[in-house]
Amino acid sequence: MYRLSKLRFGFPVFLFLALFLDGAVSQVFSVQMFRYPTTMISHLVVLWLVCGVIFEADGAFDMPLARWAAVAGAVFDLYYTGIFGVYVFIFPLVIYVTRQLVAWISPNFLSGLLIYFIDIAVVEGLGYLASRAVHLNDAAGSAFLVNTLGPTLAFNLAMFVILYFPIRWVYNWLK
Repeated sequence: MYRLSKLRFGFPVFLFLALFLDGAVSQVFSVQMFRYPTTMISHLVVLWLVCGVIFEADGAFDMPLARWAAVAGAVFDLYYTGIFGVYVFIFPLVIYVTRQLVAWISPNFLSGLLIYFIDIAVVEGLGYLASRAVHLNDAAGSAFLVNTLGPTLAFNLAMFVILYFPIRWVYNWLK
């Protein structure tokens, strides 16, 4: 059924649109998002991927989300971080974690918010550990939790609340 739907072409188009919107949001709101000592990081790509798993849960479509997540991770690494390999593995891991959580939790708006909370924490935590491993970041773990993870979670959960229903409408239109 996936091969016959508009979702086959629409999903990657909107995925890469979300990828570039991450950078645009960060650029336009840089004064508000990157005010010392706090940092808020936009993760619209993760939002699109998580919504893909949540809206795929009805079983009608079997999308190759992990492959698209790896491709988006490669582009994200090359375009934003300059270190190839970090998000190539983190984004497919988010797909795996989300699918495991969706198997345990019935997907709806509130459970999707919880799943997205967990996924953003995983993405930011693994990104922090990877940057610590290659000595790009020397911030203490407590400073990371207070100055980066907290504001990032708040921003991205607000984006989830604002964009959940428009994204659901787009998915239903693409199906």
